[in-house]
Amino acid sequence: MKTLYLDATLGVAGDMLAGALLELHPDRAGFLRRFQALGIPHVTAQASAGESHGIAGTHFSVRVLGREEDAHLSPDSGLGHGHSHEHAHPHDHGHGHGHDHGHPHGHHHGHGMTDITRLLEELPLPAAARENALAVYGLLARAEGKVHGKPVEHIHFHEVGSLDAVADITAVCLLLHELAPARILASPVGVGGGVVRCAHGLLPVPAPATAELLNGVPILGGGAEGELCTPTGAALLRHFAKEFGPLPAMTVSQMGYGLGTRDFGRPSFVRAMLGESAPAGPGDTVLELSCNLDDMTGEDLGFALEELMAAGALDAFFIPVTMKKSRPGVLLTCVCRPEDKEAMTRLLFTHTTTLGVRERRCTRSTLRRSLETRETPFGPVNCKRAEGWGVRREKPEYEDLARLARERSLSLAEVRAALCAGGETGTLCK
Repeated sequence: MKTLYLDATLGVAGDMLAGALLELHPDRAGFLRRFQALGIPHVTAQASAGESHGIAGTHFSVRVLGREEDAHLSPDSGLGHGHSHEHAHPHDHGHGHGHDHGHPHGHHHGHGMTDITRLLEELPLPAAARENALAVYGLLARAEGKVHGKPVEHIHFHEVGSLDAVADITAVCLLLHELAPARILASPVGVGGGVVRCAHGLLPVPAPATAELLNGVPILGGGAEGELCTPTGAALLRHFAKEFGPLPAMTVSQMGYGLGTRDFGRPSFVRAMLGESAPAGPGDTVLELSCNLDDMTGEDLGFALEELMAAGALDAFFIPVTMKKSRPGVLLTCVCRPEDKEAMTRLLFTHTTTLGVRERRCTRSTLRRSLETRETPFGPVNCKRAEGWGVRREKPEYEDLARLARERSLSLAEVRAALCAGGETGTLCK
């Protein structure tokens, strides 16, 4: 399976991702020509060889109206605060810049999300690349809107900075479209440390919008004083990376380094590794939320599990444990997707007597699952299929078996045996 692993342990920004991916591209000059031909207003882009503390790589730089955003300006969210005139500068080059939300360029016009959407829809992009770019910008706008308590339609993007961010985001989306990895993974994200200065004063690293975008993503603090991860870098990783963790078992065929521009006293780059991983079954990241209980009835415990499952938990169960003071109790565990953490935690507090909920992040390997309807002598029956990791399984859906058993006054075993016994139309189990 063609796999892309993005090493962001030293931080990440949109231009750094673009530089790393460009080094993997078989036709870099051709890509830059195609990118320039998109016609992003007032934007020119170039790639140049460079080095960061002895590590060679590529700088991807964007100029808007003939100039590159100043290095001291804020990174890249491009997001302002409602309808005020303190629009952020979304420039993403090299990360670690302060959040000066003023207008040093003298530009007093901004782009709303509607303007950005219209701009991206007018670019001659492949449909998939355009959809990804719109999704990344949507993540940015929602994160900034949540931080500042503003609806997305009231978020504005600084005129010059937003074009720069559009260029970086579009470049990454188009590069990934042309590289076409089947699987994209990423390392935990280095965010840096200390504080950054913004229009509202000093803020801790990661800045609020970046922290919101990285909610549920493993991060690494320290390593340097400053902001190593920009909002655009965070949004791109959040959108494209399906798993975060250590480098998987894979045969690496290419490696690219996208360089940052700020000197933190040590190398500053994103490393992209492209290769083949075993065509195993799919996998994802889940959360295990758990709590110990010793003062609930069996009825209340059963109700809590039913509510968790009805709300979308992947699984919920309890096992007997011995608690403090030698009291018998149960350990209740809810398995859920990271994005469902808040809802499941609220349900645990609502429907149990727990005073605290523990969280554990797990990476799980799964079989690919599907459901298809088969015709049988008893009529149509749904059949579950699962495959991957060299395994293939099929079984009739329990609810269908139970329905047939009741309708024909048979046992489950008799219905299952009849459906799985053989014959051209009767075989469901393989």
